[in-house]
Amino acid sequence: MTTNGKTILVADDDPDLRDIVRSVLEPAGFQVLEAPNGEHAVAAVQVQAPDLLILDYAMPGLTGPQVCERLRRDTLLRHVPIIMLTGRSDIQDKVAGMSSGADDYVVKPFDPQELLVRVQSVLRRTTQELDANPLTKLPGNTAILTELEDRIAARRPLAVAYVDLDRFKTFNDHYGFQRGDEVITRTAQILLETTKRHGNPDDFIGHIGGDDFILVTTPDRADAVCETIVSQFDAMARTLYDSREQAQGFIMHTDRQGQLARVPLLSVSIALVTNEQRLITHPGQIAAVGAELKTYAKQFDRSLYVTERRRAEG
Repeated sequence: MTTNGKTILVADDDPDLRDIVRSVLEPAGFQVLEAPNGEHAVAAVQVQAPDLLILDYAMPGLTGPQVCERLRRDTLLRHVPIIMLTGRSDIQDKVAGMSSGADDYVVKPFDPQELLVRVQSVLRRTTQELDANPLTKLPGNTAILTELEDRIAARRPLAVAYVDLDRFKTFNDHYGFQRGDEVITRTAQILLETTKRHGNPDDFIGHIGGDDFILVTTPDRADAVCETIVSQFDAMARTLYDSREQAQGFIMHTDRQGQLARVPLLSVSIALVTNEQRLITHPGQIAAVGAELKTYAKQFDRSLYVTERRRAEG
């Protein structure tokens, strides 16, 4: 398995053990970061989520299972895979580690090759399960479908927001892929931060592909989430244009037919589908209503969200 420069955070109060883990993973191409305890691990992950977290079971302060439980409750961080290191052979401790949300465990002292194989296996399995987008690291279509099916089966209040960027292709052609990627990553961050602030702890955010995202919350939180995404996106997107184009509010872009056209600045259209007034039994129903609403939303040359009542909001 190629590592592609994946980053692994090792949290253990024993510096010698951290050195051992580093000596195993770095030659395999991983970038290894260190944290001396659970509190530092949580702080580090909140600054920059690693591709995988290796946690010692028994650390002073926050223990490995406590760190794991805290991250699993965080919308932004709950998809980070975790391997628990334990020096205990008691099966109850292993069960406790897995019950807190760890993806795998390794008993100390460990064989270096076993640790490397476990790391590669967890990363491979997580990638397959999430079908994660390589740019945003958000779950992809496989995980999105599973999430929707689970939510529908639970028969709980459901609100699904399809988030689509308007005129992104023109922006990407005009400014280049690097700035286009920045739009995508910063949009993903807006979704994550907004959901954490206004949504529920178990809300879900996925990256369908390109400039299309999906956000799953509940109807009572949906309006605040969508309104904030609209305002935050407009403030962010404007900063990515050159100063002259910011001031004039459009770009002059030559399309693929060689025609020069005035193109408005980026905006975001959100189609919000809920089960408040209809019984939803299949993800296909959500997709069909969402597509219809999104078509309606794109008639407006501004950022907004629309509901099934065809009332423009934002």
